[in-house]
Amino acid sequence: MLLLTRQKDASREHENTSLEQAPDLMPMRIVEIELEQALPNISAVDPKTQRRYQRVLAVVRLHTQPLGLAELPLSTQELTPATYAPLLWNALSHQINEHCQQDGLPELSELPLQGLASTTPPRCLAEREAFLASSDLPLVSVIIPTHDRPETLASCLEGVLAQHYPRFEVIIVDSAPSTNVTEQFLTQIYGTYSQVRYLREERPGASWARNCGIAAAQGEILAFTDDDVVLDPYWLVELVRGFRQAEKVACVTGLVLPLELEQPAQFWFEQYAGFTKGFQRRLFDMKEHHPRMPLHPYMAGRFGTGASMAFTASFLKSIDGFDPALGGLGPSKNGQDISVFFEVMMHGYRLVYEPRALLYHLHRRDYSGLRRQLYGYSVGFTAHLTKCVWDHPLLLFDLLPQLVSSFFFAFFNRSARNRLQQSSYPKELKQLELKGMLFGPLAYWQSRRITGKTWKKA
Repeated sequence: MLLLTRQKDASREHENTSLEQAPDLMPMRIVEIELEQALPNISAVDPKTQRRYQRVLAVVRLHTQPLGLAELPLSTQELTPATYAPLLWNALSHQINEHCQQDGLPELSELPLQGLASTTPPRCLAEREAFLASSDLPLVSVIIPTHDRPETLASCLEGVLAQHYPRFEVIIVDSAPSTNVTEQFLTQIYGTYSQVRYLREERPGASWARNCGIAAAQGEILAFTDDDVVLDPYWLVELVRGFRQAEKVACVTGLVLPLELEQPAQFWFEQYAGFTKGFQRRLFDMKEHHPRMPLHPYMAGRFGTGASMAFTASFLKSIDGFDPALGGLGPSKNGQDISVFFEVMMHGYRLVYEPRALLYHLHRRDYSGLRRQLYGYSVGFTAHLTKCVWDHPLLLFDLLPQLVSSFFFAFFNRSARNRLQQSSYPKELKQLELKGMLFGPLAYWQSRRITGKTWKKA
């Protein structure tokens, strides 16, 4: 207990010292700005928490579509549209005009303060409404694993049930719960909702929980999210629309933004990589949509994240769901999501990254939690690579030459991945990444033994 207390004190001291030495870690207020509407005044004080901020991160949207992010200073009590509109325009003028062009709207030379309202529905919204009015919408099963977090689950469920999509069920999988609190909460609040189902999975780990949900799901499409997210109302419909963007799409992932940026650990997670994969739709496969980047498709984390992903049920069942050796009882508790993304490519299917499918994720606030998270991700990555080679032995000859560039990408200070990391980024996190990657292959082997799963060659 004394050691644990000392570790917590050390983590708290680390955060406080970093905050004092790095002004770039000062908390940011996150706000959404819809350009179709008149631009609002932005207060330095959050009305919900009454906390005062010195800067704001604006999530800029047009016709509900996310266009990008813009950091704005909050040196006064309130930021007026006339003050910040030029800043938004400088940061995102290309994205704004690109969207206007796609909608058949005239090109702009500045951002109007009164908004971009039009007399007729924009093309993008008309296409969405036409899709929702079609008679062949697939049933979607939204599967949410949870573990002893009824408070965050409650907020997540509110967002799921508010989705602008008419045909979906919700499956809550209680993963090895220590109490019956989650079940009691769901029974009390949602007991009369036929749309919401509760399942209990005694084996711990995200893979077992998701596979439990897959077995019970009735949907043609299976969508997955976490219990610590806030969903945009159009998240589900845009995931489903993603399957219509091309032929042979087996998976669609969405845009994940931070719900808050209050603590140094949350900024460091964004500097590490975060969950954000950009604001442009992208298609991935092994042919015409090959990204020509190192370690494709092995570095499958660039395709999306498990907090926002959907698959065709037929594909997931054809590969027996998520590997319990990546996210189960053993030491390799991560990598199950990217492993399935990889299998999408290897089976000749396409994956679509759709930023219109937006949600906000609550990043870990404490440094000790971030340390465990990043170490776990590193273990999961090389455990995933180990699984790739075991399942597809001939890939070893393709993978080995690329590992050198992968090491450069992961650890060289000037690589594209590490340019986001500020001087305050802890060196210890880099060391943990390396340790995790070195342990990953052994961790996967141990996890396979623990799960009792027979190792199969492709």
